[in-house]
Amino acid sequence: MSLTAPPAPAPRITYGAVLGSPYVARLLGGTLVGRLPNGMAPVAIVLWATTSGGSIAFGGLLSALYGLASALAQPVKGRLMDRFGQTAVHLSAALLNSALLVALPLAGPYGGPGLATAIVVAGGLTTPALEAGLRALWPSVLPDSRMRHAALALDTGTQGLLYIAGPLLVAALAASYTPPIALAVTAALGLVGTVVVAFAPPSRLWRPALSAQAQTGVAHRLASPGLVLLFVSLTGIGFAIGAMNVWAVAMAERHGQDLLSGILPAAFSTGSFLGGLLYGRRRWRSTTTVRLIGGGTFFLAGWLPLVALPGPYAAPAAVAVPGVFLTVVVACAYVTTDALTPAARTSEAYAWLILSIGTGQSAGTALAGRLAEQPLTTAALPAVGAAFALVVLLAARRRLGHAGHQDRRGRHRRPPGGRHKTP
Repeated sequence: MSLTAPPAPAPRITYGAVLGSPYVARLLGGTLVGRLPNGMAPVAIVLWATTSGGSIAFGGLLSALYGLASALAQPVKGRLMDRFGQTAVHLSAALLNSALLVALPLAGPYGGPGLATAIVVAGGLTTPALEAGLRALWPSVLPDSRMRHAALALDTGTQGLLYIAGPLLVAALAASYTPPIALAVTAALGLVGTVVVAFAPPSRLWRPALSAQAQTGVAHRLASPGLVLLFVSLTGIGFAIGAMNVWAVAMAERHGQDLLSGILPAAFSTGSFLGGLLYGRRRWRSTTTVRLIGGGTFFLAGWLPLVALPGPYAAPAAVAVPGVFLTVVVACAYVTTDALTPAARTSEAYAWLILSIGTGQSAGTALAGRLAEQPLTTAALPAVGAAFALVVLLAARRRLGHAGHQDRRGRHRRPPGGRHKTP
């Protein structure tokens, strides 16, 4: 009989413990504030355009250009962070973005539609890559893998709140004051949040972890087959989200209830938030690939009830279900990306992941908009996107399952005296 006591079970990870870890609350809170413009700027741009004498179509075009430019520029900023660190890239982007948003109201009297379009595109191109930067910081801030798991789920789940609070805040500011004031507040929040993150020691001192091959100058390919297939699958996830947003507007028009256009995306985002809380609290024994495919399966199943054309009271509950599994898919996608990416190019890889979802979302919005007069087709489009994502994930499962596990703690330049001091 062995006299050795059985090992004590690992303590349960709580969100209080995660948020109480050094710098976590500051980084997560600053990133959420700094990314509020992602949910505010598109709405503020449309309101400014329409109140300045432009058409809704022109305002919608400007809003779409802002979002597309923001997504397309993500990999460039990710690559710059991997080479030069986060602070300089974040601050430069935030200063330019804020200045352009504040300057946009001047485009009407002095430059007309052409200048307005140029400012909006430049503003989108200069949005700070805070999301990719935060994902690159988690391994160095939280060395415990279970703490990172919970932080990533919390981080991913709270993103949906940006697209609930952001539009509501813009609408309140525009109604109480003017759309230019809403644009100015959007710019200020983006700058303040970015400054909070950029001057935090983990961000200020972060450098990507360099493998032995990278240090000797051997080039690393970012586009491995598994990573490419993962990003292709995520375009289907984005497609489903974009199509859902248009379906919500079509539902509002069909039932004569304008609030549905906001309630349905809010229900989806609430489901994502709750799903993130539940996912992060559980200790999973399955592999990341199994969870990724399982999440994709339930994400698809969650969209199928829409084909039954639910009424205005059942629709919010229907869209909340796939929202719950969105966080599982995205969180596992980030972990898989980390495992498949060369250590010196993690920020760039995360930025490509964001671009993949954003590109799919734009495609889903565009196609659903063209088919908005066909209720059954519009309701089926989110499931089509989710099915595409699942098929690609199943085809890629072997490449995803054999991803190597590398140390992603990043490299910090320690200040004199050793440890960081909490500000």
